Parts: sequence; structure tokens; C-alpha cells
Amino acid sequence: MLRRTVLLLIAALVVPTRASAQRTSGDKLVFIVRHAEKANATEQDPSLSDSGRARAVALAAALRDAGVSDVLVTPRKRTHETAAVLAEARQLTAHVVPFGASTPEHAAAVAAAVRKAGGNAVLVVGHSNTVTQIIAALGGPRLPDLCDAEYANLFIVRLPARGAPTFVRAHFGVLDPTDAGTCAAGSMR
Repeated sequence: MLRRTVLLLIAALVVPTRASAQRTSGDKLVFIVRHAEKANATEQDPSLSDSGRARAVALAAALRDAGVSDVLVTPRKRTHETAAVLAEARQLTAHVVPFGASTPEHAAAVAAAVRKAGGNAVLVVGHSNTVTQIIAALGGPRLPDLCDAEYANLFIVRLPARGAPTFVRAHFGVLDPTDAGTCAAGSMR
């Protein structure tokens, strides 16, 4: 059911509008997620928890038919591990985009890497404080940083060959607790 919902969202983003009779080869879909649940909140660079590994499998299932041809991650293990199931299934190598001197600088570097990517669909795995800035750097809306308990968001930005980007927010895997978006549970990362 979830995979079907994601596919319907993808179809909605790529269906031609009156202004554009057909999708051109320059169009690109960008799937942006936060890394999955980490095993240890106190470690500097933790691996994924069992829940996080299950979410990585759910992400791969949700994007199985999306045609992802490029994967971008950060230097942190949890982003690599979140992308690994999909990357392995599609025989892709994840490309690391370094953090840089600031979060806006990192977001700009990710946006540049997305635009340089050769395929028509890119997966970006970031962090609670980078995901929304990456969306904005790609021309999407400005959103607040994600809360620490938010993991189920799947953001999709369509970069058309001509015209303004479009944006959809969906979910994948086990849904977050209802209060996850309040940031009451703690810090962001």
C-alpha cells in the first residue's frame, strides 16, 4: 500500500501539465530523506538501530520502481546505511557530499551535486538540520528543521527542465509518533 502511494505521488509529479506537453529528459526527481533511526544517541557516528535498518528496507521498497540512478549521502555512517539497501539493489555507489563550513554551504553543495547527477532520479540522505535546507537549495519551500523523532518523511522535489520546481511531502516505513514533529522530545540531528 505504501509503495503504491509513493508511486502515485511520483506519477503526480511527472504527469505533464498544460504548459508542458511531455516530461523532458532534463526533468529530475529528487527524493530527500533523513537518515533512519540511529542505534545510540550519544555516539558521534552511530550505526542504525534495528528500527533504522527496517526503515532502510522500507525506503528501498518505496523507491524500488522510481528509477533512482544516483545516491548522495554525508560522511556519517547512518546516511550510508540508510541508502545502502536501495543502492545495493540498484548496483549504485553512494557519493559522499562533505559537510563544509556551514549547513547552508552543505545544502548548496548537495543541490549542485543533484544538478550534476546524470540520471533522472536521485536519492539524498541527510540529517534533521540539513534536509529542509537542501529542499530550499533545490528551489523547494523553506521548512523548519526536522525534530529528533522524525524519520518517516519522504520529500520529493521535481526539478523540471523548464519552470519552477514542485514539491511533495510523503511518508515511508513505520509512521512517526503523533508528537514527533513538536520537537518536545529533544534536540535535532
